[in-house]
Formats: sequence, C-alpha cells, structure tokens
Amino acid sequence: MEYMQESQNTDFERLAATRRSVRNFTEEALSEEEVVRLMRAALYSPSSKGKRAVEFTLVDDRDLLQKLSESKPMGASFASKAPLAIVVAGRADLSDVWIEDASVAATVLLFTAEAMGLGACWVQLRERYREDGRTAAQFVKELLDMPPQVEPLVFIALGHKAKEAPPHKEENLPWEHIHFGSWAQKDTTEEVL
Repeated sequence: MEYMQESQNTDFERLAATRRSVRNFTEEALSEEEVVRLMRAALYSPSSKGKRAVEFTLVDDRDLLQKLSESKPMGASFASKAPLAIVVAGRADLSDVWIEDASVAATVLLFTAEAMGLGACWVQLRERYREDGRTAAQFVKELLDMPPQVEPLVFIALGHKAKEAPPHKEENLPWEHIHFGSWAQKDTTEEVL
C-alpha cells in the first residue's frame, strides 16, 4: 500500500521525490538574486542552541573551482564545471555539534536549489583523504585561507541543470529500514503501510 496518494503529497514531499544529485551544469552563471535566495535559506537553517556555528564560503572563480575539484581523488572532479560552489563549514569553538548544524545547512541548500530549479551535489570533505595524506577538509581550509576555528565539512556544487533526472520511484524506497518501537518487537512495518 502506498504511504500517501500523489494528490495528498505536500510540496516538500514532491520536492524530496524529485531532488537528485546533479553533476552536470550549463555554463550559465547564477544570478545575484539566486545566490541571495540560496544563502537566505541556508541562514534560516536550524542551529543547536541558536549558536549559528556554520560558516559559508562562496566560490565562483574558475581557478578556485578547479582546485576544489581536486580536493580529493574521487567524487569532486565535476565541481570544476559548476558555476558556483558553497563550502559549508562549522565553528568547533562555538558548538560541539557543528557537524550536525553544518549538515543541516548543507541539506537545506540542496533542497532550496531543487526548489529553485537548480542542480546541486554534496561533496564530502571531512574524513576524506588525499593521496598526500591530508584530508580534503585540510586542503580546502588551506586553499581558502580559513581561520583555525573553522572546519570545512562539505561543499555543494551548484548550477543550472544540463538535463533533468527522473524523480525517485516510491516502489524503490527501502521501507524495510523503518522500525517501530524496539527492534526486538515484531516488525509491523508492512501492516502499517
């Protein structure tokens, strides 16, 4: 049984179904209005204890985008073709949950980009290693001259989509990963859905 009929889906549920990681962009630059909309949404992100321990660095310089794309051996090369990358970092000196706060902000950026018709993809930096032994986060921190208390978590490559991807299919959702109550109890997921 389907969890919700299509006509009952909220705008956000439709957005969640259509958001895909986009790695191919047109050459069109983002407008100032688009960048402001993205950043406004990111600044509205929930923050533990209202600490606002997340910092954003916007990169649109082609040389810096190329260097960001080299931040790790795999999974970042497409960023060289993106019109914009937003490095999402946290302030460990302000919050012990900066990783969570920065993750939430990055997720808000992904969904906002989709809502605006833009494409975006998360590029993990923390705990990803380069061939020279440094972490990708250390590389980006040095590249962008970030202060010691700022720790890069990810960057989001953004731009206008070169092509649309089909939405996720409900039948492919892993409903078996949902558990009610204790895992020791009888699994009633199928009965509920």
